Amino acid sequence: MIKYNQIKEIPKDYLFDKLNEFLEEDSPNGDITTVGTVNQDSEIEAQLIAKDDMVLSGRNVVEAIFDSKTILEFYFEDGDKIKNRDLIATIKGNAIDILRKERIFLNLMQRMSGIATVTERYVRIAKPHSVVVLDTRKTTPGLRMFEKYSVCMGGGQNHRYNLSTGILIKDNHIVAAGGVKEAVVSCKKLDSTLPIQIEVAIMEQIENAIDSGADGLLLDNMSPDYLTKCVKFARGINSKIFLEASGGITLENLSGYVTTGIDAVSVGALTHSVKSSDISLKFI
Repeated sequence: MIKYNQIKEIPKDYLFDKLNEFLEEDSPNGDITTVGTVNQDSEIEAQLIAKDDMVLSGRNVVEAIFDSKTILEFYFEDGDKIKNRDLIATIKGNAIDILRKERIFLNLMQRMSGIATVTERYVRIAKPHSVVVLDTRKTTPGLRMFEKYSVCMGGGQNHRYNLSTGILIKDNHIVAAGGVKEAVVSCKKLDSTLPIQIEVAIMEQIENAIDSGADGLLLDNMSPDYLTKCVKFARGINSKIFLEASGGITLENLSGYVTTGIDAVSVGALTHSVKSSDISLKFI
């Protein structure tokens, strides 16, 4: 199994920097509407309420966006399953401060919880077959750490974090390098410590890819039946080769892939087209 670093927490300094960036984008000169309508000393209590069944992700965002003057009480941890209408947390503090930050933390929590929720659905199908659900680099620019963290909260695992943390040789790389063997040799000269995966689309490419010294194969855009044949063929050459399936895998067809003998499925839809969970903030 090829293992990459897993984003199971977001460093506080990183969170603070990102949240300040988002706040500056949203209210560079303050929240004009709120300052114009709310007394600056007004204190309020607010409730975070789930409007969907979901897996929670983003508690850390709320905790980082407020200072010690704001009292937070959470009733769930990231990774917990939550029911529609559950009270997630209460927030007590300055009304202007809460209203200025509301849209930032809600946007992030809703997207992060949506990713965790859909990931958990994939994992529920794959886990009984010992198949790992992996994310991809198809993330929102600027939000990769938030989104990959949320995949982990849903029970999935992170594929390579970026282009510097793993080697995945695809068809264009092979053409540019002059062949599979040449591509692998060049990559190993550059960095011999990183795992190397090679993308293959047909069975005829498998033996050459394994013989070149790859640690794993990415079996791309195959039907379950054809994938089963390719897995059997690959295991006959190297029983320990890491095999990952990708391309066109959905919740609706996942059950056909997890019985093929693969080690993992990677699913871009976990992050690139997920529906955000619905969470509301209500003053009481």
